[in-house]
This record gives sequence, C-alpha cells and structure tokens, in this order.
Amino acid sequence: MHIQFAARRPVDTRVLALPVEKDGLERIAFGDIDAAAQRLVISAARAARFDGEAGAIVEVFVDFGDAVVQLLLVGVGPGGEAEYERAGGALTARLLTSGVTSLTVDFTSLGGMPAAGAVARFAAGAAQRSWRIDRYRTKLAEKAKPTLTAITLVGTPAGSEEAWHRQDAVTKGLDLTRTLVSEPPNIMYPVSFVDAVKADVDGLGLEITVLGEAEMAALGMGSLLGVSQGSVRDAQLLVMKWSGKGPGDPDLALVGKGVTFDTGGISLKPGPGMEDMKWDMGGAGAVAGAMKALALRKAKANVIGVCGLVENMPDGNAQRPGDIVTSMSGQTIEILNTDAEGRLVLCDALTWVQRTHHPKTIVDLATLTGAMIIALGNEHGGMFANDDSLADQLLAAGKSTGDLLWRFPLSDAYNKLIDSPIADMKNVGPRGAGSITAAQFLQRFVDKGVRWAHLDIAGMVWADKPGATYDKGATGYGVRLLDRLVADNFEQ
Repeated sequence: MHIQFAARRPVDTRVLALPVEKDGLERIAFGDIDAAAQRLVISAARAARFDGEAGAIVEVFVDFGDAVVQLLLVGVGPGGEAEYERAGGALTARLLTSGVTSLTVDFTSLGGMPAAGAVARFAAGAAQRSWRIDRYRTKLAEKAKPTLTAITLVGTPAGSEEAWHRQDAVTKGLDLTRTLVSEPPNIMYPVSFVDAVKADVDGLGLEITVLGEAEMAALGMGSLLGVSQGSVRDAQLLVMKWSGKGPGDPDLALVGKGVTFDTGGISLKPGPGMEDMKWDMGGAGAVAGAMKALALRKAKANVIGVCGLVENMPDGNAQRPGDIVTSMSGQTIEILNTDAEGRLVLCDALTWVQRTHHPKTIVDLATLTGAMIIALGNEHGGMFANDDSLADQLLAAGKSTGDLLWRFPLSDAYNKLIDSPIADMKNVGPRGAGSITAAQFLQRFVDKGVRWAHLDIAGMVWADKPGATYDKGATGYGVRLLDRLVADNFEQ
C-alpha cells in the first residue's frame, strides 16, 4: 500500500473518506461538498445509526461537480491512536477488493487538527490491513483480487510524515513476519527461512551470522539438535545484530522459537489441525520482523535477534521419550515428551547469546504451549519475567501498540515440578500449570543478573477471523510490541 501526504484533495478524487469523531456527526466539516450532498450523507449516517465509533463506516455516492464521488464517513472514536489505527484498517478492509484503486482521506473534516501520531497510526492500520499472500492462488476470481493500492492523506498536522516513516518501518517488519509465518512448510524450513530473511533485509545494515549443525554440535547444543535429528532439514541458528549506538555488546537480545513445522516428533500430534503447525515458528518470525523494523528506522539501540530454527519430525532417527540430552549450558534434560520441543530449542539459543554477546536484558518469544491458549484464548500473550521493571515495560508496550500481554507467576513451587530423578530436569511437568512449568524450564538457562522475560504467544500469531489490522491468517504479533519496547526503553 502506497501512503502519501498532500496539502489538499487531489482534483481527480473519486473516492473520499472523512474521519468523524465519536458523536461528531453534526460537526463534520465537508469543505466544498454542496449542501444537498451534505444532507444526503447526514441522513444516510443517521439511518445507519452511525455515531463515529472507531472503525464504523457509512458509504454514500454523491454528486460533486460533473462527477459522482464515493464518500465514506469513517469513525475514529474518541480520537486515540488505537482508534485511528482501527479506522484506517476498516477503510482498507472495506475497499481492498472493491475495484477502487485510490482513496483520499481528508482530516479537515474533524474541524480540529488530529495528533501526528494518530494520523501515522491511521496510515499504519490501513497499510497493515492490506497485506495478503496470494501467490499460490492460481484461479483467484477477479472480484477477489486486491485493487486498492494508494491512499492520500490530506489536512494532516506537521510531523505526520515523519511519524508515518517510523510506522512504515514497523509495517514492513510486520510484512516480513507474516510472510514467514504464512509460507507452507515445504517452502519455509530452517535453511529457506534464513535465505528469505537474508534476502529481505539485505542492505539495511544488519550484521547476519548463521550457525549450521556442525557449528552448533561443536558448541555442545545437544538440546536444540536433539529436536532436529528426526528431520532431513538441517537446523540453523540465525543471528541478526543491529548496532544503532555503535560497536559493543547489545543491551537487549530477542530470542525466537523457530520450529518451522512441528509434528510433535515421536510424541505425534493428532492429525486434524496439524497443518497449523507451519506457524510454530511465529516467535522467530516476530524477532526477524522486529529486527527489520529497527534497521529500517535506524533505531539508536544495540539489539541482537536470535532465531533457533528446526523441524520436528518422527523418522527412525528422531529423538525418543526417555532420551537424555546435554544442553550447551551443560545441564542435562530428560525428554518425556518430544512435543515439548520449543523449550529445548530456546534453552540453547539463550545460552549461546549470553555466552557470546552478554546482553543485560533478554526477551524470548515462542508459540510454546497449548495451555496458554486455554488460559488466555486469542486476546493476550502470556508473559513471565524475573524482573518487575522489565515486566512493566513490556506491559506498557503491549497496551500502547495493541499487542496485549498478561503476566503469569514464577516460583520455586512450580520450578520443582520439572525436577527429574535421572537428569538435571525433565522437559515437561504435570498437566497442570503447563505454561508456567515451561517458563520455569527456560529460567534455568538465564544467567544471574540478566533481566529476562518469556512471552508465550501461542494464541496470537495466527487468527481464524479478521482483526482490525489483519485478515484471517498471520497477524504479525510481536513486531509492534518489540519495536515499542526498544523505542521507549533502549534508545538513546
């Protein structure tokens, strides 16, 4: 979606949207639209019970000079950034496949000037809602094909374009994440994930390092490699480093679970719904997208992104329940369930980044447990943290971006549930508190003095119904959250 700014409405405008605040129907500034057309629009809005609620739309065709203009009133609610974002997304959802190719949005309809940040979020919502993956649909009907390609914003305050440039970087990061998550598993596997990311971020200034199976074996990453050993696809550790403050160790590490397809291994998942497990690399996808966003907007922060990439398959060489593996940290793990594999990937990635780059703060993201979906559904990601200040920073970033989080507890009582009688720990605890014991497992690999948070985003990376800024499918959850975390807490 091409977003542009203009001082006034283009003379050839044929599709015009006018933002309306909550209960602001009587205050709309129509500009040069004649009185008869204004009365028609107001009557239609009243008949539709339109009251300016964020994302609500009324559509009317009116005479405008020698032409007919398609005029849409779009509600922006009480005027907060989140409401503006919802409004932008609603317009795109309404017009994306309508045959309309360009849209003008005139903010002078509000009477007063909106905030630059709100306008930027409006544009972001519109652009993000346009993302689709159609490359495998060879018989897509003409009426189902996207047509809307350009939106012109008029009557915006000073600073709007600058604010949009930052949102555009986040949107492009979201696009990468959604693409990675959406690709089928025969196309997106560890090596091709690395290739796709490298090609997408080429020239942005990210320092890319890739470890293959031989390098990881030499480092003792037996936990991660144990998950991969049943697959013909080689595991990879993808590292993306952004040094926006200059040389030196990163202040923040982002670590993502990248199981590009998860059968469950020998502990095989049920067949129905297994196709969804192509998005079990949603944590790694979010890390890659966030790193792209930081590089695009030249964030003044030193951040490293690490993606542990494996495929979990059940062949004759696959890891077995009952096996014991030795992690890079030297701690041993009894494997009770090969479908509890994400934590086995993350623990070695956590150890590697701490030994190699010494970050003071780590945030890991993973579609880790089905128990988290039972607890929170698809409304919040679960958060676990060993530091209250980091937890507060993440919660605030979630509220401001819409990538919501809910904090869960950690304690010694839960930690004891993963003690093993034969190894240092087992990879699953009892049925109860499954998300918590998974977090307790990961905490055992976090060095003393390191601030750490684990985000279990199992219910958030994929949606069965459209949202404000996404259609059915990949949501891109985590990219906006991580970008805001960095902007508010790690940039100079």
